[in-house]
Amino acid sequence: MRAMKQLRHDFIREFWRGLLVVWPIVSMLLVLMALLGMAVGALEGWPVGDGLYFSFVTGLTIGYGDLVPKLGVARCLAMLIGLAGIFMTGLIVAVGVHALRKILEEQGIH
Repeated sequence: MRAMKQLRHDFIREFWRGLLVVWPIVSMLLVLMALLGMAVGALEGWPVGDGLYFSFVTGLTIGYGDLVPKLGVARCLAMLIGLAGIFMTGLIVAVGVHALRKILEEQGIH
């Protein structure tokens, strides 16, 4: 039981270490998504909060459908938001996989 607890602790430590490495990219993607969301909101006449909400719901590929852009330009921006969100999610997953692989190799578990 103690070994599993240590394994989890080591994984979390390694995950945060990896996240610090890619943080400039992740933060750039978050800012890009927020700006694109505000642009979509401005084009569609939504409040700033709705634009940000739309951006992150779209970027995380949840897509509730409560806010839907009608203009073609806004829809193109929404596609960019989705791509940025997929890239960001993939980057975070890659950091997690790398951290897990490193910890398992250090423990001699393959």
